[in-house]
Amino acid sequence: MPQALDIASWDLECEFNNTDHRTDLNGVERLIVRRGQTFSITLHLQSGVYQQGDSTLDLVVETGPQPSDQYGTRASFGLSDQIDTTCWSAAITSHPDNMLSLSVCSPPDAPIGRWRLTLGQGGMLEFVLLYNPWCAGDMVYMDSEEKLKEYVLAQDGIIFRGSYQHPIPTPWNFGQFEDGILDACLRILDMNPKCLRNPGKDASGRRNPIYVSRVISAMVNCNDDKGVLLGRWTDDYDGGVSPMSWRGSVEILQNWDLNACQPVRYGQCWVFAAVGCSVSRALGIPSRVITNYQSAHDTNSNLVIERYIDENGQLVQKSNDMIWNYHCWIENWMTRPDLNQEFDGWQAVDPTPQEKSEGVYCCGPVPLKAIKEGDLTNKYDGPFVFAEVNADVHTFRKLKDGSTQKVITTTKVGLKISTKSVGSDEREDITHLYKYPEGSDQERETFTKANHQNKLLKQQENSGLLLVIKVSSEMRKGCDFDVFAVVTNNTGSEKKYRMVFGSRAVSYNGILGGNCGFKDLLNVQLAPGEERRIPLRLNFSKYSEFLTDDNLIRLAALLVEYGTQEAYLAVRNIVLENPVIKVKILGEPKENRKLAAEITLQNPLSVPLQNCCFMVEGSNLTGGKVITERLGATVEPGQDAKVKIYFTPTRSGLRKLMVDFDSNNLCHVKGYRNVIIGK
Repeated sequence: MPQALDIASWDLECEFNNTDHRTDLNGVERLIVRRGQTFSITLHLQSGVYQQGDSTLDLVVETGPQPSDQYGTRASFGLSDQIDTTCWSAAITSHPDNMLSLSVCSPPDAPIGRWRLTLGQGGMLEFVLLYNPWCAGDMVYMDSEEKLKEYVLAQDGIIFRGSYQHPIPTPWNFGQFEDGILDACLRILDMNPKCLRNPGKDASGRRNPIYVSRVISAMVNCNDDKGVLLGRWTDDYDGGVSPMSWRGSVEILQNWDLNACQPVRYGQCWVFAAVGCSVSRALGIPSRVITNYQSAHDTNSNLVIERYIDENGQLVQKSNDMIWNYHCWIENWMTRPDLNQEFDGWQAVDPTPQEKSEGVYCCGPVPLKAIKEGDLTNKYDGPFVFAEVNADVHTFRKLKDGSTQKVITTTKVGLKISTKSVGSDEREDITHLYKYPEGSDQERETFTKANHQNKLLKQQENSGLLLVIKVSSEMRKGCDFDVFAVVTNNTGSEKKYRMVFGSRAVSYNGILGGNCGFKDLLNVQLAPGEERRIPLRLNFSKYSEFLTDDNLIRLAALLVEYGTQEAYLAVRNIVLENPVIKVKILGEPKENRKLAAEITLQNPLSVPLQNCCFMVEGSNLTGGKVITERLGATVEPGQDAKVKIYFTPTRSGLRKLMVDFDSNNLCHVKGYRNVIIGK
């Protein structure tokens, strides 16, 4: 029968492990490792030697005050032949004489924090487990060593202040590896109200950087809890210091930790953001501070900043809405398994206390992609962040008789959104990650969608009536397909309404074209809790007459409730897919050797194509010229338009051969093929 190993002592190999896990900047006096990565422990046996098959060792890991196998805060495991990186596991790497070298690994989704490891009857050791952005299985994985050096390991940086006409770089010491800072950051997690209410559930939640980022956002300010900083936006800084006096996060975090978690006085937005960045990096979450110039503060959640001026053009404080000269928050990097994959990446997280989110002064994380596309129903706090960078500004002139008059203004919000560049102190403009170019068709479309979705959120909260437009998964040019207006009655009473559902062609600059399909239902009834899908058929024979080269159709559903006469509007633009251009390279791609490419496009329409033309070009492929090939024959429905072109590459490396197809009924279809040119 196997005998349990009798352990006399152990060596945690802190210098080796911490260096290997990139935590040695925290010191090498204790074991600090990252999840999803192996670490080594050397065991000294009391007597005898390890005999494979005759010796056993039971290991138990626990974190939090209420460890549970169910919630991933406790695990029992023995020695295995090899490491399993998907769960807690241990394997023997060598066993000379009365020593035993173990390799131990945590799963890449283990909760972060302080852990206890029990080695059979030999005793218990402690270590700290952090997020691992170098591990592909971790939600915070970032596939760039250069960016990881900046967003996790860099202990100092630049925060931009000033104005959008004149951004001023301000140095900041994040100091996440300074003595005591990691412990202060772990204490922040322990002092958060969710942990105080249910420590077992909170410990389990720490596996998720979405959850932890939200805790950081709430705990860097002290408005609801024993948070780090008290904000003040007046000139009265009695009992503390001006936010301008801080040079880094270290002193702030140390003061909070050493003074029984009393709030440090005082902070403003860039200080809140900088401390949030320090905490995030300390825990292993890639993080950066960003500055949004002309930042809107939308207090009534209508995505519009209402401003009033007197007859002399001076601002009158009639609304709580404001536009800040600049506002700082942080972005944390992570995947969003709770959302679609397109929302992975940078997430906006704002520790400055402005508005409550789910009853707490915190904000985010919300994907930058969701803000850019106006997808405000995705957690968390999309409408507020969207308004900060993209709200409309409405200015009204207050007249002497008490009436108001709308004023045309060019005031914009969300300008020169900035962060420190990777590897240099230069400013990187990341406005494009948050919004389409100001005034562009896409930006207006996004605002329309965001405003629509924001209204839907309010409808859900207030009236319980929800109206959305849903579309087919494949909408190809030349096909007939259905789109749907979906109405849901979340109230406890029956609803009667009129529904108008229409579609029109639209150009990229918003100019509406002809009618592509229309439906008017005069008497629609919905029982409590009922959902109704109303289809609208879009036929190629009809929309082809009006469709522009943009392949855009605007859908609009208007719902008018008979009882209250309340009106609800849903708007959605759809893009019809063009056929795929296939490019086949004939021959071995070599520098200065003539190549051929066979290019094919199948006619997806129910009408023939005439005047077909392929235009091809590529840097270092076509000699700086456009190769044009015209087809003399008509291409019937379902047939291929096919040409063969010849070109001579002049440089090796990865190149793109770009193709544009044009005809009478199918215009400007784009395609390309990557070609690796050998020496």
